[in-house]
Amino acid sequence: MKLVSVMPPQAYVDEFQGAGVPVATLGVRRKAPNPWPVIRLLQEISQWRPQIVHSHLVHANLFARLVRPWVRVPVMICTAHNIYEGGRLREWLYRFTDPFCDLTTQVSRAGRARYIAIKASPSHKIRYIPNGIDTRRFQPNPQVRLALRRALGVENHFLFLSIGRLAPEKDYPNLLHAFAQVVPKAAHARLFIVGDGPLKPAMQDLAQRLGIDAQVRFLGTRRDVANLMNAADAFVVSSAWEGMPMVLLEAAASGLPAVATDVGDNRAIVLDGQTGFLAPPHQAETLAEAMLRLMALPEPTRRRMGERARAHVQANFDIERVVDQWEDLYQRLLQKQCHEAC
Repeated sequence: MKLVSVMPPQAYVDEFQGAGVPVATLGVRRKAPNPWPVIRLLQEISQWRPQIVHSHLVHANLFARLVRPWVRVPVMICTAHNIYEGGRLREWLYRFTDPFCDLTTQVSRAGRARYIAIKASPSHKIRYIPNGIDTRRFQPNPQVRLALRRALGVENHFLFLSIGRLAPEKDYPNLLHAFAQVVPKAAHARLFIVGDGPLKPAMQDLAQRLGIDAQVRFLGTRRDVANLMNAADAFVVSSAWEGMPMVLLEAAASGLPAVATDVGDNRAIVLDGQTGFLAPPHQAETLAEAMLRLMALPEPTRRRMGERARAHVQANFDIERVVDQWEDLYQRLLQKQCHEAC
């Protein structure tokens, strides 16, 4: 196995190398068109000669497909992680390059349906395989919860946690406007936002203008997400569009009830009224109502919601179950290729 990143990697390199997985990069730093990443990928594949090339996200998918005619790759799989991966040009490029891959997979059923509708891939060449989560790493830990809440100074507060890149698709303005409606009715509410991105300065300014900067904390990039999940009382997702967000799976595995916008496959994780509440996207007032509704529940009821959330993830999204699906798919595609070649 070898990992090739499109951009220079900024995290988990040591973990991959420690597991014996070499890490290389195509060195992309700008969005301007550049043929060199495709040439570098061609060189990597030519030297490595893998049986399977499995790409993830739009740029990697397109690079891999463009390389396919020039180098022998027995099996190529491309995975899309969102309902929207760009404008019409990218959708057209997906459609044009589809013949160069053996199978496209989608992490959400909603994403698969949309890709078929826009003809990015024919129905027989696109398959739904969900994200998987390590439910042993993400699990409730009462000792961590007590210690970290004390360290964070939220022992007597209701803590909402939100994690994600501060970018348009996550719609943090929606969340901040919603939370500005929560605070006057629940002064003990707090919101911690984990992540960085191009909109971070604007979101910090918006929190100040809304008068909630004392109740909102921007934590930036963190490596202790599993612990932060334990410190929180609930998770919140305000996205305008999604595929299947890993952080929502992580929150559920950690036993957190959640409030989430009803986009992508969020409803496959948040079972409305059972493990949390769903709200329409772009509607801060409705999102605030759902957050207040969750806060108003008795603590034992919220705890049972979190327990159901964890059980749901263990039954449907545990990493071992998802890995079994991938291994079965790899084997079947390799066998098919061998049969056709022979």
